[in-house]
Amino acid sequence: MSVDRMAIARAMIAAYNAQDVDTYVAYMTDDACEANYRGDVVREGKEGTRSGLAAAFAKWPHNKAEIREAQEIGSYVLFREHVTRGPASDGSPLVDPFDVVAVYSFEGDKVSRVEFIR
Repeated sequence: MSVDRMAIARAMIAAYNAQDVDTYVAYMTDDACEANYRGDVVREGKEGTRSGLAAAFAKWPHNKAEIREAQEIGSYVLFREHVTRGPASDGSPLVDPFDVVAVYSFEGDKVSRVEFIR
């Protein structure tokens, strides 16, 4: 069975940009996480990712990630993403747009870990 990891990671970004947390986490293993590169886990497990993203989307309802570069290496997909948050719903200061490299690690056809280099 051939897995199109690039298509899966792109579908995750599409779900992220639609702020559809259920679809986003459907692409993940149950114990998947999101973490800083070689550092702290910021969202633990599928449910932690769901609740963490839901909170972020509530705070930044205009949040978007644009894929600027993409490549697949083995069981990894790497995106250079340009993220814009827009105004925060809680009145906190505007976050300047930023670039991040996201490394999507796969187990079969599911993402097991996303690490962010920023």
